[in-house]
Amino acid sequence: MPSVFIKTYGCQMNERDSEAVAAQLIAKGYTLAPSEASADVILLNTCSVRDFAEQKAFHKMQNLAAEVRRRNSKVILGFMGCMAQSRGRQLVDQLPDVDLVIGTQKIHHTAEYLDRLLSGVRQPIVEVGTEDGSEAAIKDHILSGNSAEKSASAFVSIMQGCNQHCTFCIVPDTRGAERSRTIEDIVAECRQLVEKGVKEITLLGQIVTSFGKREIPVKEGKSGFVQLLEAVHAIDGLERIRFTAPHPKGYGDDLVAAYGQLPKLCESAHIPAQSGSDRILKLMHRGYTRARFIELIHKLRAQKPQMGITTDLIVGFPGETEEDFKETLSLVQEVEFDNAYIFKYSPRKDTPAAAMPDQLSEDAKEERHARLLTLVNETGMRHYQGLVGKTVEVLVEGPSRKNPARMAGRTRCNKIALFDPVPGQEGKLIELIVNRTGLFTLYCGKKSV
Repeated sequence: MPSVFIKTYGCQMNERDSEAVAAQLIAKGYTLAPSEASADVILLNTCSVRDFAEQKAFHKMQNLAAEVRRRNSKVILGFMGCMAQSRGRQLVDQLPDVDLVIGTQKIHHTAEYLDRLLSGVRQPIVEVGTEDGSEAAIKDHILSGNSAEKSASAFVSIMQGCNQHCTFCIVPDTRGAERSRTIEDIVAECRQLVEKGVKEITLLGQIVTSFGKREIPVKEGKSGFVQLLEAVHAIDGLERIRFTAPHPKGYGDDLVAAYGQLPKLCESAHIPAQSGSDRILKLMHRGYTRARFIELIHKLRAQKPQMGITTDLIVGFPGETEEDFKETLSLVQEVEFDNAYIFKYSPRKDTPAAAMPDQLSEDAKEERHARLLTLVNETGMRHYQGLVGKTVEVLVEGPSRKNPARMAGRTRCNKIALFDPVPGQEGKLIELIVNRTGLFTLYCGKKSV
């Protein structure tokens, strides 16, 4: 059977989608190619959140069409994911060598589309329509092979789509409206993963805290999402639960309390703030204020003082003044995030922000990005340095990607830990002492007996 190489751009949802497609193809008899050069099929799973991600994937496909097709005229080239959904047939018109364009609600049909193309019918296939039930179609996992990480932890998609409509974001167009799976279906998938050796599960959604908002009634003061956390928590053999990405508006008191009531729920939270300026937050249509965001952080740290908190921040949003930017700087100083993902605003097609006045220059965005990054690194390092000499629980994921002579894992607060290998550690929870820190990395040693 043909071999397939999948390259993924963007978020953890895309990573999960790629894994599910790969697992489905393996079940059909396909093999996974170690590189593009040896593949019969090359698929790019794309991201549309920023223009840079789209351009990167587009230029990659241009290069593949020029180089790979020169060696193998029969190789199949395809786009999947958000850019495929957004651009559709335009991708085939711009790149005639592309054989396949699969949108976000059709990727579970990848095997049948490839079967059709490999049968000799080389007319381009473009499938970007909606499909009822697609939110429950991404269930397949790859839990074996060379990566121990895949048996230690797993992503589980619990919903698709987004109803938030932030003015800078294209996701509601590329992923559609919110659609949630049932709690029973999700728990069954999680239980199967645990039976295969998974210790940690990360629940995924565009806005994961919106899970079941319309389908699952509040019960005993608990939202549908907290009910799901409780149901997953009850699975025997599961050691850790994480989730991403939430919205600050989704953190009700029931979810804050869950950190104290559910021992398997890791004390880490990635909560996108986007800006520290109320004026910019309103222009972004975020639905909360700076004060509300800070109040939430205080509540979480009161529940779990060791809570690891990370965030997303955008610089250079249309109309952002120096004073607005200073409000973001002061938010970072006040909250002292463990880390932050900082993005330069990128206009996206047909979003309200793209048509707003006072678009900032790239030079202004770059300068603010550099200043904010320096501050985030300074404040974040204080959290890391505060762990030196302390004991941390680490889930061993496998050899470090940068230095295979070391093992890598994550603490409950979602910090990367590196340490010397011991036979039989893979996939296990161990306790280590933090000896020193690097830039957002813990270097650990064995705990003395």
